Amino acid sequence: MLVRDAMSTVVLTIGPTHTLRQAAALMSTRRVGAAIVLDPDAGGIGILTERDILNSVGLGQSPDSERVQDHTTDDVVFATPSWTLEEAARAMAHGGFRHLIVLEGDEPVGVVSVRDVIRCWAPSRQQVPA
Repeated sequence: MLVRDAMSTVVLTIGPTHTLRQAAALMSTRRVGAAIVLDPDAGGIGILTERDILNSVGLGQSPDSERVQDHTTDDVVFATPSWTLEEAARAMAHGGFRHLIVLEGDEPVGVVSVRDVIRCWAPSRQQVPA
């Protein structure tokens, strides 16, 4: 199975000047654990995860004043839609993270998460007869 078969194609993109509270609210509404951060000035693609927000709050920082740009991972490992799920899982395990931005050319086309991989690999839940 390939990344294109597992990835979420509707992704949340946010800007670097959003506050962490704004990012958290958007992520919660969309029920996603990561947002793609697009910075038109820097020309790069980063990722903000629920863990990044949790770490900031755990340090006592205010989610109302902290900006996404100060908590974004810029050293991102990208996948392509044609990667196998094994390649994606290996990259996540090796890097110690749970989300990969999927690029086609230079454009983000999706996000694949550990949850997506597990959903594809785990057998469907079957009802046990009563």
